[in-house]
Amino acid sequence: MTLEKEPEKLVLVGVATGSEEEALRSLSELASLVDTAGGVAVANVIQNRENVDPKTYVGKGKLEEIRRVIEMTGADGIVTDDELTPTAMKNLEDELDVKVLDRTMLILDIFALRASTKEGRLQVELAELKYRMTRLKGSGEAMSRLGGGIGTRGPGESKLDTDRRRIRDRISSLKQALDDVVRHRDLTRRTRSESGIPVVAFIGYTNAGKSTLLNTVAGADVLSEDKLFATLDPTTRSACLPGGETVLFTDTVGFINKLPHHLVDAFRSTLEEAKFADVIALVADASDPNLEKETAVVYETMDMLKIAGKPVITVYNKWDRIGEGPVSAKFPVRDPKAVETVRISALTGEGIDDFLKAVERVLLAEKREISAVIPFSDGWKIAKIRERGTMMSESYEADGIHVHCRLPKSLAGQLFGEGNIQ
Repeated sequence: MTLEKEPEKLVLVGVATGSEEEALRSLSELASLVDTAGGVAVANVIQNRENVDPKTYVGKGKLEEIRRVIEMTGADGIVTDDELTPTAMKNLEDELDVKVLDRTMLILDIFALRASTKEGRLQVELAELKYRMTRLKGSGEAMSRLGGGIGTRGPGESKLDTDRRRIRDRISSLKQALDDVVRHRDLTRRTRSESGIPVVAFIGYTNAGKSTLLNTVAGADVLSEDKLFATLDPTTRSACLPGGETVLFTDTVGFINKLPHHLVDAFRSTLEEAKFADVIALVADASDPNLEKETAVVYETMDMLKIAGKPVITVYNKWDRIGEGPVSAKFPVRDPKAVETVRISALTGEGIDDFLKAVERVLLAEKREISAVIPFSDGWKIAKIRERGTMMSESYEADGIHVHCRLPKSLAGQLFGEGNIQ
């Protein structure tokens, strides 16, 4: 008989440089990350300070309280709500004599746990090695204190307990392997673009329901769990809009507050799927009390990734959890940054038709109506129009083929230039 291993017990430690309420919200999310990683949060400790202490994160005076909480709860270690400096991590380990993790290590650990494709595993290892690179000096004792479990998935101790040159060589090798993957991804994107099929990218805070929505609108079979970062690898599926037009829906990696920059760099090609989409569907959890903050994080991350100039449809998901009453009455009617706002439940199917119609309206608005005469020698343009646009009328006259059509802006410019666009 195999005994199930007890989940690791961790004390959550945060520094409130602003409001304590904001710090508590962040620790609540940190607790969800611990749960996703397979642990359990047993207590919160918050220190109110103007700035994070670079030596011990919380300041020397708070360490005794943390030590008492660890003893009372029987915790295996602590996890801080911010990325620790190497000095702060070492000092905390020396003072508390338990496993010390920070938010970045926890998220990296979850990504290592969730990565299922070659690209995902390469990206996770690259991010983790970059993070560990500056922490190799004197890390032998720290690594032995970590033992196993949370914070040790990914490249592992054997790859980290080595000299910097070999780490740099491994990082270089990973970058080269990822460059090959990125070239393949770029080729796939170009093929999609040449096909003329519009692409709608789902972005949003982690666990907002993007994968469930993809499964609902496109009959996909993407893993969807009520956990943070349930899926890492982008998935693209085709579906038909109410008017019959085929579109491609792409699910992307979820965003989160304080997303580690190591991950952003390593997963940039994956996160940037939205840059090449025709429409952004920003999926938000309508039932989450931190909705406004999380939506702001999504927009901030989009700015960081330079995802701009795309029409946004904000999709307030999990509407079935709200129902009627005061919460529903207070709910925002629309997102002022979006061109369309819809309320749906990807789980029950409520509002899905409204979402698809919104996509249809936005794509139509992004098209241009063209009246032009095509020389007989350019007859190939007729096939392009039929393939990627809507032919409203055509007639064969002495001077050429007279067409009235509706096309995506990019194709209209390619075929006719700007002069004939109405």
